[in-house]
Amino acid sequence: MLPAVLAFGIAFFCFALWCSVTVARMRDIPTWRRVLPISLFLLAAGASLLRAFGIPEVANVVAFPLNLAVVLLSLREIRGRRSGREGVASRH
Repeated sequence: MLPAVLAFGIAFFCFALWCSVTVARMRDIPTWRRVLPISLFLLAAGASLLRAFGIPEVANVVAFPLNLAVVLLSLREIRGRRSGREGVASRH
């Protein structure tokens, strides 16, 4: 069971990182919307690092919801960009 949880955690971490970097590379959206997912991701990573200093309560409460917010915000931006491109392509 532990290897499955570990694999899920690593996969979710990598997916959140990929999503936030993808949104940060989008130049056609406002700066604050590009920076928001990567900054939330860094806050979640910082909260996860608190486990190393013996403060797991903060990490347990903050890290996963922040990573979930990163994924949801990033997917919204990515899908919005794709639907915008498809709309422009269908008009021409």
